[in-house]
Amino acid sequence: MDHAADAHRTDLMTITRFVLNEQSKYPESRGDFTILLSNIVLGCKFVCTAVNKAGLAKLLGLAGETNVQGEDQKKLDVLSNEVFIKALVSSGRTCILVSEEDEEATFVEPSKRGKYCVVFDPLDGSSNIDCGVSIGTIFGIYMMKDVHEPTLDDVLQPGKNMLAAGYCMYGSSCTLVLSTGKGVNGFTLDPSLGEFILTHPDIKIPNKGKIYSVNEGNAKNWDGPTSKYVESCKFPKDGSSPKSLRYIGSMVADVHRTLLYGGIFLYPADKKSPNGKLRVLYEVFPMSFLMEQAGGQAFTGKERALDLVPTKIHERAPIFLGSYDDVEEIKRLYAAEEKN
Repeated sequence: MDHAADAHRTDLMTITRFVLNEQSKYPESRGDFTILLSNIVLGCKFVCTAVNKAGLAKLLGLAGETNVQGEDQKKLDVLSNEVFIKALVSSGRTCILVSEEDEEATFVEPSKRGKYCVVFDPLDGSSNIDCGVSIGTIFGIYMMKDVHEPTLDDVLQPGKNMLAAGYCMYGSSCTLVLSTGKGVNGFTLDPSLGEFILTHPDIKIPNKGKIYSVNEGNAKNWDGPTSKYVESCKFPKDGSSPKSLRYIGSMVADVHRTLLYGGIFLYPADKKSPNGKLRVLYEVFPMSFLMEQAGGQAFTGKERALDLVPTKIHERAPIFLGSYDDVEEIKRLYAAEEKN
């Protein structure tokens, strides 16, 4: 047995230790945020186990209902949603929960109420479960401005007001990427310890990437700037090499690759979905928050994504996010279109 190697393994930066270290920088902190995050982490571990067992546990196939977005629900969606609702309510630190799976927001009963509002997609990309493609959980956290009876206005805030955001990807390994507004850090689940270990400290997205990620099946319905941008990725006019196309169709996986390798992820508005397809609160905002924290940009075709003020909890928006220079290029094309 290699005792030296085992000794080395004892000094691990777990996500709990990491968050407690952050908390200690704020003497006034009461630890509420830390408790909330540890409940989210517990939910992610539970879902990770369920996803890994899905094929064996006969959890595959449809749960027989259709969710508010008109998507067929998988049994795992239903399970993941219940897991996160229960974990968040039982933390005693939340007041409003908005889930992709529930038509209405959940208002936590007064006895278990706290000051945080959590928006989340419990299992993004769940149509990919059957074929083993990476799927994930996306979440964002807001804080109530003052003590009052919670209303929907407490969650219908621009993304720039988010306190923290992150996602957990269930793939070849289970990876949790988190930002509390001071950079982005990635943690990987060590199954032998049941702990998330810091493996990607202070993630920074490259300024320019070699990859573009978009569903080209929608090309005939795109607007001018999107068509021009994708054309320039394939046939660059400046003599540079064309970009590579990578599109998984699971937002967490596509954004994760974009964050680590650079490039751009786009889900534009088109004739079929004039407001875009991705949901503002629990897809666009958390991913845009992470991108900006890692030194990238996020743009809706009209404005900075985090400046958007949602009016409905399941509102949709177009999104272009990724490396700073790549998003800058798309912004130039939209500005030129507006001039004309």
